[in-house]
Amino acid sequence: MSIERVKQFLSPMGLSDRIEEFDVSSATVELAANALGVEGARIAKTISLHGKEGSCVLVVCAGDHKIDNGKFKARFGFKPKMLSHEEAPAMTGHPVGGICPFALPENVPVYLDLSLRRFDTVYPAAGTANSAVRLSCEELFIASGAKSWEDLCRARES
Repeated sequence: MSIERVKQFLSPMGLSDRIEEFDVSSATVELAANALGVEGARIAKTISLHGKEGSCVLVVCAGDHKIDNGKFKARFGFKPKMLSHEEAPAMTGHPVGGICPFALPENVPVYLDLSLRRFDTVYPAAGTANSAVRLSCEELFIASGAKSWEDLCRARES
């Protein structure tokens, strides 16, 4: 199970005890915010995108942001395209709704969006559609093995 892999992955860093599992779904920003009792912007959503030559790229951003096509293309040289519901688990090792930047295949790069940095604490998923883990932005950067902080997203219209 994906959450068990995430727990094992985060355990050596002393972070696995921060994983919360819910009796309700946390598969969307709104559902996760309700389950945690926090504002939606604090949900660190992991967006799974096609990379070059059959690979994938993960971008983690604040829950009130979304990929900015122009910024993404300027940074990576190609247009962002989401993985399908079938591709995502095969390429990330996690189901849709639980995709997270932990316990990934070695060839999956993670980039963190600057939209997260305004918070002391954020909540990415922990491998299932009913889990999350509380982390500081620095802990998220280290635990995810992120390549870098990037400006790849923009605020969603309300």
